Amino acid sequence: MTLFVNRLTQLDSSLWCPQRGLIGVSWFVDAELDGELGEDGMLFDFGHVKPWIKSRLDASADHTLLVPTRAPGVEVSECSEGICVRASLPYAMEVRAPRQAFTLLPWQHVDPERLADHLARELMKRPPPRVSAIRLRLRPEAIEGAAYTYSHGLRHHSGNCQRIAHGHRSRLHIWQRGQRCPALEAHWAERLNDCYLVDKADIVAHPEPELRRSLTSRYRAEQGRFQLRLPLERCFVLDVPTTIEHIAVWLARQIAAETGTTTRVQAFEGIDKGAIAEAKPEAKP
Repeated sequence: MTLFVNRLTQLDSSLWCPQRGLIGVSWFVDAELDGELGEDGMLFDFGHVKPWIKSRLDASADHTLLVPTRAPGVEVSECSEGICVRASLPYAMEVRAPRQAFTLLPWQHVDPERLADHLARELMKRPPPRVSAIRLRLRPEAIEGAAYTYSHGLRHHSGNCQRIAHGHRSRLHIWQRGQRCPALEAHWAERLNDCYLVDKADIVAHPEPELRRSLTSRYRAEQGRFQLRLPLERCFVLDVPTTIEHIAVWLARQIAAETGTTTRVQAFEGIDKGAIAEAKPEAKP
């Protein structure tokens, strides 16, 4: 007997890619469970299976940086923060964070199918009664139109969003004069794709000339100390924390200023959630 639950939950993380660098990802999680029926006529109560799997994924790969430790240019070591991950391809990157902020994978690249199998094996280490096998599938949201990936960290967040390198794959909707603007959506999605959004208050100044083309973000949060260094050109700096509410406002203001037109933005944080903001162009003196 097989029990299935589609779109059981979703996984929002970042991963390191030797070709693209730091990438935000959002995947639906589908699950299948094999086993024997109990006297109640059920394999596993749907009311229990969803929170059981979700809680374990939340405590493992969700909101972490997925690191393929055998990828070219990747080095992993211990540090005072917990774990230090350095990479040199396709650009220089360094992340220092508590151990739980990373999912270290002994692979050359992160593949969602392989990751799903890995997570299913972890779940089967302590399976529920009567469950003999678990299969997971990770799949991206089907998006028609503009989408982009970004990574960030939220110092003031009480949960796992405080981790400095987690991210999302997101839709982007833009309206001007009551009409959707696909060309603007595509333009801004391309500008933002694979970027890192950082709060100006978290940036550390670099007096060393060799580091002035990079940006370092550093903060202490409830889970520990975090630090990330990336090339400047991969980053967008906001004057506020990079919550989805502030991202929506920032985008609306940027687009309104560049186009001279009142702009409404629906910014997504991964799948099916986000914020809406509207901005008018500033009046010229």
